[in-house]
Amino acid sequence: MSSLTVSTARAHALAASIAGVTAAGIVTGSLLETGLPAPFSQWLFIVVCLALPALGWLIAAKRPDNLYGWLLLATGLCLGLGGLGTGLLLSGVAQGPPAVLATLMASLFTVFYGLTWVFVPLLFPDGRLPSRRWRVGVWIAVVAITVHWLGVLLGPDAVYLPVFRRGNPLGLDGAAGLLISALGGLGQVTTFLVAVAVLVSLVLRWRRGAPAERRLLRWMIVGSAGTVGGFMALTFVGHSTAGALVALVTGIASLPGGIAAAVFRHNLLDVRVGIRGSRLFLVFDLRPTVDELLTELGPALEEAEPVEQLGRLAGAVRAGLETRWAAVELADGTRVVAGKEEGEAALTVPAGLGRIACGPRTAGRFTAEDRRLLGALAVPIGLAIQSAALAGRLVNAQEVERRRIERNIHDGVQQQLVALIAGLELARATGGGADSLALLREQARQTLTDLRELAAGIHPSVLAQGGLAEAVEERCSRLPVATTVIVDPGLRSRRFRDEIEGALYFTVSEAVANALKHAAASRIEVRLTEADGRLRVAVSDDGRGFAPAATVRGGLGPLADRLAALGGGLDVASAPGAGTRVRAWVPAAP
Repeated sequence: MSSLTVSTARAHALAASIAGVTAAGIVTGSLLETGLPAPFSQWLFIVVCLALPALGWLIAAKRPDNLYGWLLLATGLCLGLGGLGTGLLLSGVAQGPPAVLATLMASLFTVFYGLTWVFVPLLFPDGRLPSRRWRVGVWIAVVAITVHWLGVLLGPDAVYLPVFRRGNPLGLDGAAGLLISALGGLGQVTTFLVAVAVLVSLVLRWRRGAPAERRLLRWMIVGSAGTVGGFMALTFVGHSTAGALVALVTGIASLPGGIAAAVFRHNLLDVRVGIRGSRLFLVFDLRPTVDELLTELGPALEEAEPVEQLGRLAGAVRAGLETRWAAVELADGTRVVAGKEEGEAALTVPAGLGRIACGPRTAGRFTAEDRRLLGALAVPIGLAIQSAALAGRLVNAQEVERRRIERNIHDGVQQQLVALIAGLELARATGGGADSLALLREQARQTLTDLRELAAGIHPSVLAQGGLAEAVEERCSRLPVATTVIVDPGLRSRRFRDEIEGALYFTVSEAVANALKHAAASRIEVRLTEADGRLRVAVSDDGRGFAPAATVRGGLGPLADRLAALGGGLDVASAPGAGTRVRAWVPAAP
């Protein structure tokens, strides 16, 4: 988390620095061009130009993983440096070596044109190409923009003198100058043709797109058409006329205006404009963070059943990522879906023993920020999936145990009680003598003994009275094979929570029962120890062993779930002919 915070802080600082340099270049260059007091038209030009770096800073600072914000900042930087260089050349301030630097900066206007005409509309809204087919067009645009820039940078004085009184300090003379000027013009025309192709592709995407995508693209189409049209109109009108000002403002303002409308009106990047009373303000990061989602869900999750928890977490994923549907899937194929599941999943990530699947976003595509949010949510969702699976296994284990107790009562004590009642009825009817009553008394005692044995199987009385060590020793004292019980001295006088003692006692009981029934063991060793904050038991035998990977754990499976619910665990080590070792542990909370 700390590295992410540092990275975000650096992104904020870098975005602010680029935007600040751009704004300084725009303002300084514009005022150098006209001097003070500047006319209204120049102030209007400054305000319009500042929209681009402001928008780039807003997107890059709030969504640093989105390349589009950095593209806008780079485009704005070319505008700011180009304006500063132009102002230095027009005012005559830059002479000698500074004039070379000013010429280099002024030539960046051509890069600004190329980025504005081609890349800003093409890469909208996430900085990625709409399809791989545009790779060739991108390379053509890069070459054309570079050639146009070199044509302007190295153009002869004849091209510069109508605008800059001292000409071009980097200009080429003679045939070289004519050639570079011709290449520059060719690059400009090629860039314009690529821009027209981009505009046509936007229209085609708009016609074929879904309603949400069409609402976004229409603003970009209007902005791109206004930009290309404004700059083309500027070449046909005089630079000192009112029409030139309109064309220039249209060319510069159309694209940022279209982007701003898409961002704010349709909450494209979780940024929108709000009005509270008479104040206008911006709201950022409308999407909740993982902490906010879990804080809001916390009380509801504590009160909900495991499956209901999964449903609420699926709803949180859907709300956090603004998807049409979201599903949490368990390892057994069980799915809990929030929303109406339609179509294939657009994004899937593993979550513990299951996975999270998300349908398409309601607007736009998934970003790196979306994937980070989903990856962070996968941790609590994975725990909830594990909890749901564990709860299901515990319920099944409880049902199996209930049926076992029911079967034991039906087959044993219940039959004895029926026989005892029948004997009493017969004795009353026949006036049974002393021998008959003695027999009935013996039957009653045997039934009582069997009831005690049954109760001991549920929760042995020696465990409740004497503790874990004494109960384990008592259980192993009646085994028909040589059994050794080793207990840490400090554990004999210690008591632990009932659920801890019960889980470990029944683990030992099941392990020794398996050694007797299935392993044909002649020797069993039981160890009860405490170390590293854990209470441990280990049951080893010298029986025939088995292959754990190919054998169902039987009664140990529910016990493993029971131990896991207490924060512990169980593992079995065995091999054919090498005996078996069962180890279990739980946190040693008294």
